[in-house]
Amino acid sequence: MRRTLFLLVILLLLGGSLYWVFAAGSRPKEQAAQPAQSQALAPDFTLKDVQGQDVTLSQFRGKVVILNFWATWCPPCKAEMPSMDRLNEIFDGQDFVMLAVNVEEGDGGPVKAFLKSNPHSFTVLLDPAAKAQNLFKVYRFPETFIIGKDGAVVDRVIGAIDWAEPETVRYIRALVEK
Repeated sequence: MRRTLFLLVILLLLGGSLYWVFAAGSRPKEQAAQPAQSQALAPDFTLKDVQGQDVTLSQFRGKVVILNFWATWCPPCKAEMPSMDRLNEIFDGQDFVMLAVNVEEGDGGPVKAFLKSNPHSFTVLLDPAAKAQNLFKVYRFPETFIIGKDGAVVDRVIGAIDWAEPETVRYIRALVEK
């Protein structure tokens, strides 16, 4: 009886933890499309993209920025990339940019290999020294920040979501058209 109760408690804790990490990915909030005035500006950084070019976050002021932190060893990160690509294509040519910050150490070799076999239309940045990751205090993956045209953080999404689902597209469209 005691052992069964102990196992039940362990299973509940494990199940709850797994749900929190994987299934409870937060969605952007509809009300966040009207940002509060107290929102903080996103910390600025400069990183190299996979082609070796410098990219600075503040160069995208005037655009809605989806700033996604990910890694090739993270299955939920890889799973949400096709929907990120679809969202990027939906807003192509508008005041919108998607930046995917890879947090793996090294020269980016595994990232480039992954991207070669998984085509994408958005910009991928390399953060081997965890510069942007530390500025944004990212400790779980994927984690995404939605940044308004004024450079303020509008929303934070923890976990993988379907970026191309109609509700999310409407939410992003409201920010882009603002």
